[in-house]
Amino acid sequence: MSTGVIDGYLGSLGARLYGPRGAKRDLLVEARDGLEDAAAAYAEAGYPEPEAQSRAVADFGDVPVIAREFQAELAVAGAVRTLWTMILGLSATHLMWEVARGVWWGSWSQLHTPTPHWYVVIAWVYDAVWQGVLPGFALLALVGTRFAGRRAGTVRLMRWLRVFLAAAVSVLVATQALLLGSTGIIDAARLMLSGPCVAVVAISVALTAWLVVLARRLSASCVTIVG
Repeated sequence: MSTGVIDGYLGSLGARLYGPRGAKRDLLVEARDGLEDAAAAYAEAGYPEPEAQSRAVADFGDVPVIAREFQAELAVAGAVRTLWTMILGLSATHLMWEVARGVWWGSWSQLHTPTPHWYVVIAWVYDAVWQGVLPGFALLALVGTRFAGRRAGTVRLMRWLRVFLAAAVSVLVATQALLLGSTGIIDAARLMLSGPCVAVVAISVALTAWLVVLARRLSASCVTIVG
C-alpha cells in the first residue's frame, strides 16, 4: 500500500517535535503503525486508497493537537534523562573527588594555609547538595514522575518538572560557583592539589554545564505545551 498521505502527515508532525531522538522516533513509528492499520481497515471497507488514508489521518487528529500531545511525552522523556544524569553524575563525581583527593593528596592537614570557619560551612553545604540533597530530590522526582503522570496528566507533570529542574540546576550552579570562588579567595593552590584532583574538578564543572544545557533544552521542548 502506498502511504503518501500518511507520509506527509507524519512529516508535518515530526517537524513540530523537539526532544530525544529515540523517543521521537518511537512515537512516530507508533503513529505510523496506527495510521496504516486504520487506512487498511478503510480500504477493506471499500474506500479508494487515497481516501482511506485521508480518513485515517482525519481520525487520528489535527497535526497541531497531536504534536502538542506527543511533545508532552517527549518532554517527560527528556526530563527523565536529566534526572538520571543528575542522580548518577553528582554521586559519581563526588566519589571520584574523594578517591582522587585521598589517593593523590592525602589528609587536609597538609594544607599550608588555615581554613576559615565560614569556608568549612560552605564546603559542608556543597557536599550536602552534591552528595545527598540534589540526588535525593532528583530520585524522588523520578519516582514521582512514574506515578504522577498517570493521574495528573503529562502536561501538568511537565509544569512541575520544569520548575523543579530549573531550581535544582540553579542550586547546583550557585553552590559550585560559591565553593570554587571561596577556594580561590582563601588559597587558589587548593584548586590544584594534584593532576587527578584537577581533572575531577574539570569533570564536575563540565557536568554542571551539561545539566544546564539539558534543563534549557527541556524548557525549550515543553514551551508549547505548558504555556
